[in-house]
Amino acid sequence: MVFASLEFLTLFFPLFLIAYALSPSRWRNLTLLVFSWAFYGWWDPSFLWVLVGVTSVAFASGLLLGHVSSQSGRRLVMALAVTSMVGLLAFYKYGNLVVELLVGPVVTASGGNLVWERLILPIGISFIVLQSVSYVVDVYWRTVQVERDFIGFAAYQAMFSQLIAGPIVRYSHVEHELHSRPFDVLHVSDGLRYFMVGLSMKVIVADTLAPLVNACYALPMPTLADAWLGTFAYSLQLFFDFAGYSVMGIGLGQMLGFKFPENFDFPYVSLSIQEFWRRWHMTLGTWLRDYLYVPLGGNRVGPRRAYLNLMLIMVISGLWHGADSFNFVIWGVLHGLAMLLQRFWSRNGGPDVPKVLSWLLTMGFVISAWTIFRAQDLAAAWAMYMGQWGFHGVPLSAEIAHVLRPVHGWAFLLGCFWATWPWWRSRVTAHTPTVLQPVVYFWPLLAALMSVALMASRGATPFLYFQF
Repeated sequence: MVFASLEFLTLFFPLFLIAYALSPSRWRNLTLLVFSWAFYGWWDPSFLWVLVGVTSVAFASGLLLGHVSSQSGRRLVMALAVTSMVGLLAFYKYGNLVVELLVGPVVTASGGNLVWERLILPIGISFIVLQSVSYVVDVYWRTVQVERDFIGFAAYQAMFSQLIAGPIVRYSHVEHELHSRPFDVLHVSDGLRYFMVGLSMKVIVADTLAPLVNACYALPMPTLADAWLGTFAYSLQLFFDFAGYSVMGIGLGQMLGFKFPENFDFPYVSLSIQEFWRRWHMTLGTWLRDYLYVPLGGNRVGPRRAYLNLMLIMVISGLWHGADSFNFVIWGVLHGLAMLLQRFWSRNGGPDVPKVLSWLLTMGFVISAWTIFRAQDLAAAWAMYMGQWGFHGVPLSAEIAHVLRPVHGWAFLLGCFWATWPWWRSRVTAHTPTVLQPVVYFWPLLAALMSVALMASRGATPFLYFQF
């Protein structure tokens, strides 16, 4: 089940909201937990043990850290907990790749016949593990109190509002709200407006562009027009799909009295690769900074070590994103090299780059790097890059011309406008004419109604980060 589906909008969420409203305040965590586990188990109940297991390990580790007084003992508890949870994530994410590249050839060379049933990646496992690790490490650092209420902690871990694709919510973000939070008309209405904005981002822009992107990336020899059309369309699809989910998650949390951190801040207006990463998937960026980059020494070490730390963080980011493919690792390396180049340029007296050129260089790199992020494998990525350089011809191919519809153009233009809204906002009056004020106020409702109509006509489309 996904947010952008009729099952969620007409069945699950109304039932949950009624049960949540009828529950006494002291029972609302239990209501939230039961419905969240049901939401997670809707996809495949057999994987519910992953969520419950990771939650139990993190909760028990927190309790142990609260009882162990010696520093060596606390370090051991923290290390074992983090290793077990990260190991589980690595097993599911990279087990198939390790078997295919290492175990399989060895067994075949020795004359054996390997029987391996491919692992299915549990939904949301990347986000579940990161949240659990952050809690255990924060308790170890004594920056948060030990949570002794399993129901409350499990509700935090399983909240369906951001369970599948973020934002990554640390325990410190919701520590107080888990025990006391408002639930009133004001929070529900504000959160609902937020949710409707995210729903329209996902359905009107991302889902509309999805068939075009799939068609372009399925071509064995895309032309220059095919390749760049698919690349630009995917850049918008990915942003509006992922950011739309985050906005919906934040809105759902706000309805229930939680204040989740923002996850995107118009990344496509960035003037540098560092600024892009301050605006894109911000909760992942701050997680990597606080739990990996800073403990490794950050900028406090020498320049060479700082560059190595930065590259390591970007490679880990690529590994976290990817499963069963080296594409994501290469994508992380490319972003790491871009970060190193920018830092070297700025710290060694490189001249300032004009803003327009800086934006073009940054976006050109980011959008081009999305190619290897989206491609199924290295061969497909290479074919797209060859197409972008015109090696397969220039005009739009007949296959893409057959798929292309006016609605794709409208979604593309709307996406470009929306993604660069801060630039447009600075060039329009700050005062909305009276005649347009109703439109400004009600447009999320109108967009949400259009989204529901589109879902009813073409069905629900899974989020790109759904099984991640």
